[in-house]
Amino acid sequence: MIAVFLRVIIFLPLGLGFNIVCSQEMQFKKIEIDPSYSFRGLSVIDDSVVWVSGINGIIGNSTNGGSNWNFNQVKGYEKLDFRTLYAFNSKEALIANAGSPAYILRTKDGGKNWNAVYTNKDSLAFFDGIDFWNDKEGIIYGDPIKGRMLLLETKDAGKTWQELPEQSRPQLWNGEASFAASGTGIRCYGKEKVVIATGGSVSRLLVSNDKGKNWSVVKTPMLQGHSSRGIFSFDFLNDSIGIIVGGDYLIDSLKINHVFYTMNSGITWRSPSKTTGGYRECVEFIRENTAITVGPKGVDISYDSGKSWSSVADQKSFHVIRKARKGNLVIGAGKRIDIVILNP
Repeated sequence: MIAVFLRVIIFLPLGLGFNIVCSQEMQFKKIEIDPSYSFRGLSVIDDSVVWVSGINGIIGNSTNGGSNWNFNQVKGYEKLDFRTLYAFNSKEALIANAGSPAYILRTKDGGKNWNAVYTNKDSLAFFDGIDFWNDKEGIIYGDPIKGRMLLLETKDAGKTWQELPEQSRPQLWNGEASFAASGTGIRCYGKEKVVIATGGSVSRLLVSNDKGKNWSVVKTPMLQGHSSRGIFSFDFLNDSIGIIVGGDYLIDSLKINHVFYTMNSGITWRSPSKTTGGYRECVEFIRENTAITVGPKGVDISYDSGKSWSSVADQKSFHVIRKARKGNLVIGAGKRIDIVILNP
């Protein structure tokens, strides 16, 4: 177990070796972590409790809003990349790895010990994301096996999992899969709605209004047609207003639009008047009409629900950004962990 501490710097020549990076839009309070860490799984429960997960079986959690952290390596799974994460509180959480065999692990003691609650040894098994409608009912998805999306549900907070019937698992096109870049390729809304993003040969949104029993398709203009291209993340402010981000993770410099927005539930998608600085892996609404999108090489912010974006200077190395499910805390993670403070 390793404890790390917040380093806060204000752009003053104090000679302390710290810095707090400020912009007109927001402040990034950087956490001192091991430089070998890299996180894609992030779950922000409230203004106090945060969990991260990533490469080499490393799991971290904080109970004071990200100021102090404890990190553990999951015993027996030290070589796995845990990109999928959902935490319920400071003690209970679920993680799943990217790759085969595919595992879902659960802890009830703050990450000290983990129990495998699901295993899939199929060579194609690969988890991409997880979300919950409430404290008990949730859904996890992954790349297709025999042409159908890997899709499981739980009704007991992840203690047990059941694969959805074959007819309830969407049939995907040849070469269509999903990305486990930030865990935000799936989101549950309301009491029964779930939306899943795909990419590769085809990039679209799959929508279910009955917890995955039936699905409809929303077509998108996102770059697609190659295994490295497509939607990497999305978020909806309400039933009508939404944003998709992505691109090609192999060619970040492509002179294309990496973000689109809709004002009518995806019936039509529009390009912003000013787009992002490149390929992005995660987007999150952090307050009314305000969204942040992040990627390895940049961060952008929109104050008008994705209609226009402004680059946040000197911010890189993020894979994911999330706002608290119950609260206002915003955390960014990747090859770093930051507390993100939006200026009034």
